[in-house]
Amino acid sequence: MLGLNVAASLIYLDYVILLSRAVVPLIQGYEDAGDFTVTERLKTSVHVNLVFYLIVGSIGLIGLILLITMRRDWNGGVLGFAMACSNTFGLVTGAFLLGFGLSEIPRSLWKNADWTFQHKRLSHKIAKMAVKLDEAHQNFSNAIVVAQATSNQMSKRDPLRPYMDVIDKMLAQMFKEDPSFKPQGGRLGENDMDYDADDKAMATLRRQLRVAHEEYYRYKSEYMSFVLEALELEDTIKNYERRDATGWYAFLS
Repeated sequence: MLGLNVAASLIYLDYVILLSRAVVPLIQGYEDAGDFTVTERLKTSVHVNLVFYLIVGSIGLIGLILLITMRRDWNGGVLGFAMACSNTFGLVTGAFLLGFGLSEIPRSLWKNADWTFQHKRLSHKIAKMAVKLDEAHQNFSNAIVVAQATSNQMSKRDPLRPYMDVIDKMLAQMFKEDPSFKPQGGRLGENDMDYDADDKAMATLRRQLRVAHEEYYRYKSEYMSFVLEALELEDTIKNYERRDATGWYAFLS
């Protein structure tokens, strides 16, 4: 029975490690890749993850060599040291996450109880988000202008034209989903007309357009959320100030 429990624990740990260190990063890289085929997107994902793990592994190997060099008399304590580092990392991370939740929840409740402070906080957030939204709009407009210019200069007989057609369809779908969006201030840089060199450059153009599109609508959603929250708070404050005439406070009670 004990051996079965140990085997189940090892299988579970291996499964978790495999998911967190290999499968999930591979899926994330696949979704982030701008290539046009499943195979090429998988290759890009594998390449990006291999580069990341090579860098991390190299840093860890250098650190291990330095530790062994600084202290030659380990007497088989390298494994124990690695286990201690792993446990310390888990404990510190858990304490940090729990500590943040234990302090952030009461702090948020305390601050939200003060309507004046909450209104100032929302105004500050709206101003910051407006700047980010404007930058995202500019980046999205630039990506659209670059894609359209690349499409216009590419002939129909160009070997890369099928890739450009995919980007054109994606761009048309974006405008169809939001007809009110109008690119403004889009401009071309020095190297923005070099995307028609090969399929990798076209994949970069496609990824750049998708990332700019997602970033703009993410910031737009957050901006609208803050604005609606501020409007609801202002309405709440006004109703509270006129509670004697409207009976709002008695209704809440």
